[in-house]
Amino acid sequence: MASDRQNRSITSRRTYLKLTGAIAATTAVMGSASASKSDYEDQYDTVIDITDVGADDDGNESITPVLQEHADDDTLLYFPSGRYYMDNQFRFTGFDNFGMAGDDAELVPASYHDFDDDGDGNYRLFRMGVDYDPGTDLRIEGFTVDQTADDTGIRVIEAAIDDGLIVRDIEILGQHDSGTWGPGRFVITDSDGEGLVERFHAPDGAAWEGNTPSDSLWRGPTGILSNHNKGTLTFRDCILGSFPDNGLYAAHGSGSIQIEGGRFQNSTGANVRLGGHDSYIKDATIIVDKENPHGISQRGLRMEDGSLLVAQNVDFQTNVSDSPAIWITAGANYNYVDNCTVAVHTDDPCTGISIRGSGGRTRIKRTHVEHETGGGPVIKIRDGDEPVYLEDVTISGESPTEGTRSAIQNYRDDCEFRGVNVDYGGGWGRRALTNTGDNCLIYEGDYVSEDRPITDKGTGTWIEGVSARSRRGDVGLLLKSEAEDVYVKKCNLENGIEDNSADGYDGWGNEF
Repeated sequence: MASDRQNRSITSRRTYLKLTGAIAATTAVMGSASASKSDYEDQYDTVIDITDVGADDDGNESITPVLQEHADDDTLLYFPSGRYYMDNQFRFTGFDNFGMAGDDAELVPASYHDFDDDGDGNYRLFRMGVDYDPGTDLRIEGFTVDQTADDTGIRVIEAAIDDGLIVRDIEILGQHDSGTWGPGRFVITDSDGEGLVERFHAPDGAAWEGNTPSDSLWRGPTGILSNHNKGTLTFRDCILGSFPDNGLYAAHGSGSIQIEGGRFQNSTGANVRLGGHDSYIKDATIIVDKENPHGISQRGLRMEDGSLLVAQNVDFQTNVSDSPAIWITAGANYNYVDNCTVAVHTDDPCTGISIRGSGGRTRIKRTHVEHETGGGPVIKIRDGDEPVYLEDVTISGESPTEGTRSAIQNYRDDCEFRGVNVDYGGGWGRRALTNTGDNCLIYEGDYVSEDRPITDKGTGTWIEGVSARSRRGDVGLLLKSEAEDVYVKKCNLENGIEDNSADGYDGWGNEF
């Protein structure tokens, strides 16, 4: 077995694998891929049917020694239909062009009590490359993992690859209830490297740590971990159920994370944590519809520690209080939320979109938020250094007057609200937009609420082309005593303006 990285030319092989991987991606089917041994023979110098070299396909004897013996560069280990038991880790690093492929193959990890961790917490099936000795060109595809037995749960794959990662069609059955690491960790170690994780499914989630035999993690496992990623890593059509410590954690790396499709549901902390540079999530569904036993927040998407972070065409649904659909926080800058739908239905107060003070420049565009809760704001923009822009955003729903009264509550300077439409009801004190930031723009749009729809406390606010109506007959615009140097132009403000500003507003062409 090749254990050390050898001097080699890898350019042509990388190029070849990327081309074949792209072609295969268009033809792979849902679930365990069905492929014959011959399908791989033009991609590897050696293709080995592991049952021909002593692997037990009845699930009685561990196959780890067979894998260790026959793993090598330019080698694919082929798993025909069967059950393959594993009771300790298979570790292979520094390789070039290695793969494992299953054809209706089922991996059966030993329970926590029977798994040999080598005395060092190595509760993994496959450890492919490490950060200081990564592999090149790794393929793992076509496996079902049966962890339905009690006290059973395993990190199926941990991969640190400099380029050419393909993981596809991994289906994990049963709740992860051992208390050890979650099912996947993937990183690209080279800034020019690429990788794909496609159809990695762990819908049954994991048990909370205090209910497991290990009890060694904080809260419990993460579904998929991708920290310290340096290259471009794509997660396509992945499914993660309820994990105690985040669903897909793809942050705190310098590379690009690309999340395409998939469903992420009921994980504590956040269902998806997105960071890195030039990263996105698109065409995905994020659902929070079940409270966890400890009452801890389950945020939908958390953007953090990165730049050019994009959420596009994502469907957010939350029915759990104190679990915002979108949470933009520490170190996230140049963030975009585009063409998304957000539905928040809770008994207690809950914010739909929260932009924390540590969150940077953010643009929310062509997004609809439906907010039927026990109170709180729909969009809350805390004071921060970089502006926030809302464009063609629509808000509907109703809530009692509990907590923050306005659908949009802005505390930040230099923000813009363009073409925003708010139709929000409920308690008598419910408002559409309250602005306390300086030098903000409110341009066009329609604001309807129970109480006065627009309240301004800022300096240098420009309001133009806006219509505003209070259902209970209040004024369309209230300028508080803190407001100063406000300009109001060509607006339709039902019942006029209540001007308590320090210097009186200026403007023209308004209708009352």
